[in-house]
Amino acid sequence: MVIRLSQLFLRTLREDPADAEVASHKLLVRAGYIRRAAPGIYTWLPLGLSVLRKVEEIIRQEMSAIGGQEVHFPALLPKEPYEATNRWTEYGEGIFRLKDRKEADYLLAPTHEEVFTLLVKDLYSSYKDLPLSLYQIQTKYRDEARPRAGLLRGREFIMKDSYSFDVDDEGLDASYAAHREAYLKIFARLGLEVVPVAATAGAMGGSKSEEFLHPTDIGEDTFVRSPGGYAANVEAVTTVVPEEIDFSNAPPAHVRNTPNTPTIETLVEASNQIAPRSEADGGAWTAADTLKNVVLAVTLPTGERQIVVLGVPGDRAVDLKRVEANIGAFLPIAGEVVLEAAGEEDLRKHPGLVKGYIGPGLTLDEPLLGLEGSTKLLYLVDPRVVSGTAWITGANLPGKHVYGLVAGRDFGWDGVIECTEVRAGDEAPDGSGPLETARGIEMGHIFQLGRKYAEALDLKVLDQNGKQVVVTMGSYGVGVTRAVAALAESNHDEKGLVWPRAVAPADIHVVAVGRGDEIFQTAEKLALELEAAGLDVMYDDRPKVSPGVKFGDAELIGVPTILAVGKGLVDGIVEIKDRRSGNAENVPVEKAVDYVVNAVRSR
Repeated sequence: MVIRLSQLFLRTLREDPADAEVASHKLLVRAGYIRRAAPGIYTWLPLGLSVLRKVEEIIRQEMSAIGGQEVHFPALLPKEPYEATNRWTEYGEGIFRLKDRKEADYLLAPTHEEVFTLLVKDLYSSYKDLPLSLYQIQTKYRDEARPRAGLLRGREFIMKDSYSFDVDDEGLDASYAAHREAYLKIFARLGLEVVPVAATAGAMGGSKSEEFLHPTDIGEDTFVRSPGGYAANVEAVTTVVPEEIDFSNAPPAHVRNTPNTPTIETLVEASNQIAPRSEADGGAWTAADTLKNVVLAVTLPTGERQIVVLGVPGDRAVDLKRVEANIGAFLPIAGEVVLEAAGEEDLRKHPGLVKGYIGPGLTLDEPLLGLEGSTKLLYLVDPRVVSGTAWITGANLPGKHVYGLVAGRDFGWDGVIECTEVRAGDEAPDGSGPLETARGIEMGHIFQLGRKYAEALDLKVLDQNGKQVVVTMGSYGVGVTRAVAALAESNHDEKGLVWPRAVAPADIHVVAVGRGDEIFQTAEKLALELEAAGLDVMYDDRPKVSPGVKFGDAELIGVPTILAVGKGLVDGIVEIKDRRSGNAENVPVEKAVDYVVNAVRSR
C-alpha cells in the first residue's frame, strides 16, 4: 500500500527539540519518527516503526541462518530467578523493582539470562537436545541515572538477546563463532560500520567477551587499535608490564620536607629544586617518577561504602571505567558498583591518609612514614609498579614526601589492577605496534558465559555416558533501537536523514509539486506503478502544501530516492534525485518507473 502523506500520522518540525544534543536525536524527532514520552522513554511513530521493523527483520534472518529459534519472554519477571544468581542485589539501583498487590517482588527485566536458562531446564534434559540457540527481540528496562542522546542511552529500549546451550566448551566455541559471524553479517547488511574489539565480561561473567563498536565521535566507549590488528575496548586493554629491577644495591628511602606540594605538578617542581638529579641519574624529575595514591570510595550493590587506594604513576590519570571493569576481582561482592573520589568525610575516618601527601604503607619493621598499621585499606597498584622500581611519593605526613621508595622492598600491595588511562602511542599488549584511540557506540556484545548461570540455576543434562553435566552457555546481544539511532547518526546531512535502502521507510518518495490536476494524476499513476513493481512507495499527495515545504520534508524524512512531478511535466519530464549524492536527473515520464526500479535494485 502506498504511504500517502495526506493520511500519514506525521508532523515534521523545523526546529530542534530543546533537550536534543546529538544529530540522531534531533532528526528522528524533527522528521516524525519518535516522540519523547518521558526522560529516556520514547513513543515510536509510524515512520519510526517502519525502520525499526526492517532492522528487526534483518536480525531475524541472520539469526535463523545459524539455527536460532525465536521465543518471547515477558518483561515483567519475578524476583526469585535473579536472587538465585545474586543479580537482584548486584544490579543495585540500575533496575526497576516493583511489588504486586500481594507484596511479591518483581522487576522489569534488564536482561533475560535467568529465564532463558530456566526455560531450557524445564524442557530439556539430554545431550541429544543440544546444541541449542534461542533468541528474542524484546523490550528491556534499566534505570539510567542520566538518560541522554535520545535512543542511544534510554531507560526503555529494544534488544535482540540470544543464548546458546552446549554440552562442552568445544560446543560453546562453535556457537560463539557462529554468532560472531552472524553479527558481522547483520551490521554489514544494515550498512553500519563496526569494529569487533576485545572487552571485559563485567557483571555478566564468563571467559571471553567482544563488543561491536560503531566508530563515532559521540560514542561513550573508547577503544584502541594497532597497525597489527589488535583492537580492544579500553576497559579490556592490558598494560605492557616492565621488567622487574634488582634493588639489592638501591639506596635507602629517605623523607624530605616538601611544603606546599599537594599536587604532582608542585611536587615535581619542588623536587627539581631541593633534590635535583644529574643526567647520569636520569636527569630532571618528571611526573612519571612519582607514585600518585588516589583514594576512591566504592559503593557496593549492598550499599556498603568501601575505601580503596590506587597507586599509579604520577603521569597517568585514573580511568574510572577501567577501575569499574576490573575491581570486582578484589571486592567481597561481585556486581555493578558506584565509584567516586573519596570525600572529606571518608578521609576523616582514616586519619592516616593525609590529603595531598598520601603514600603506601611500609613493610619495614619500623615504619618510616608514620602510617599507623591499623589503617588496613585495600591497596592496589598499576601494573607499571613492579618490584625494584623507585618512587617519590607521599610520606603520610603533612608537607613531607619520601624519595627512593622501592616497590617490593619498602612497600607491598594487595593486588595489581588495570586502572589508568590508555593513551595513543602506548604499545599494544600483543606487540603489534603503537595504539591509536577512537570513540564508538556499542552496537552488540557477545559473551562466553560458561557455566555461571547454569550452575546457579542447576541446568544439567545427561551426557553420552548417562552422567549429569552442567550445560555451558553463551550470551549475545544487539541493540535494536540503538541501531536505528546509530544509523541516523551516521546517515544524515544538513538537510535531514539519508537512510540506507535496507532500512529506509520507503524505497521511493514521490512528490507532487505545483498546481493542476495533471501533476497529481501523473504522480498518483507513477506511485501505483512503482508499488506494482514491488517497491515501497511514499507519496506526498498533500494538495495545499507549497513545493518548498514538500521538498524540505522529503529531504528531512530521508528516503534515498525522490521523484518529483512538477513544472517539467509540460515537457514530459520528471526529476529523480539521489538523496545521498544529491545528484538529480531529468527523466521522461514513460521511463521513470524503470529508472527507479533499476536504481533501487542495483543498490
